[in-house]
Amino acid sequence: MSEKDTISMQLVREALLQSCAPGAATAEVLSKVGIAPALLGQANARVPATAYARLWRLLARRLDDEFFGMDPRRLRSGSLEFLCRSSMAQLTVAAGLESGLSFLSLMLEDLQAGLVRQQSLAEIVLDEFDGPPKRAFTYFTYWMIVHGVACWLAGRRIPILAIELRCAEPDFCEDYNVMFSENLRFDRPRTRMIFAADCLDLPIKRSAEELKRFLARAPANILVKYRDPESFASRIKNDLRLLPAEHWPETEALAQTLCMSASTLRRRLAEEGQTYQAIKDSVRKELAIVWLADAEVSFADIAERLGFADTSSFYKAFRKWSGSNPGHYRSLILGV
Repeated sequence: MSEKDTISMQLVREALLQSCAPGAATAEVLSKVGIAPALLGQANARVPATAYARLWRLLARRLDDEFFGMDPRRLRSGSLEFLCRSSMAQLTVAAGLESGLSFLSLMLEDLQAGLVRQQSLAEIVLDEFDGPPKRAFTYFTYWMIVHGVACWLAGRRIPILAIELRCAEPDFCEDYNVMFSENLRFDRPRTRMIFAADCLDLPIKRSAEELKRFLARAPANILVKYRDPESFASRIKNDLRLLPAEHWPETEALAQTLCMSASTLRRRLAEEGQTYQAIKDSVRKELAIVWLADAEVSFADIAERLGFADTSSFYKAFRKWSGSNPGHYRSLILGV
């Protein structure tokens, strides 16, 4: 992970909230991990993700709690290792996830989780026994652990289609959008993470040496690279969001608008690991997921809004993006 990868200072404040006394103790902890204490007072400050990872590890050691003191029971040091070790002993990602979730449910008092598979979609649901909602940071820390381990077990990143949370939306969400999904929904009846179920059947093939390397790099290796909102690809994506899909320019027209050649446009995007087609598909998927959560918007309307020739073409594209058909996704997200 490069020092250019950054984390919002707000996440540093959240990590310190229940795990470190304010004042001199906080200043000492931040200085030890290479974060200037003065940054606490700067609303928009960002810190290297590597420094945030060091803070995570230091707080876990000091508290003997890998969950920042956010549950009545401590997630004692070594819990992540045990979770990984028990999960990797299973045959499939599904079995590994169920093993890991069972362990976390045993260790934590307030967050009890279960894996539910519904045809081509899967969800991890948190049962909180109707208690008051947790902080958004609490939920996202839990998802970071679970999703990070699941991706390691699968040997690839598992795209998240949606995350619903019982809590209110926090003032900052940009980092959470990057780490997890653009589709975050707050003030929902329950907390859950939804993803395509195809990864569940993947075999687990992890060795003791791979586990050692994974743990040595954690949690830095499960912090997703921050994407600069001022990047070239982000600017194009934001512009597309403002236009109806039928008015999206072709590559040559876009390049002309940006006062560059089409080859320069492709090169600039390639430098950021992007293509124009991938950007358009990403925006279409993002918009489709939002509209599918609205029962008043028909599939035909969504297809038309996204610029597809017909509903069938939209169905095929959505299956390619998410591994599920739109009807099944809508049924799951709306609970019908």
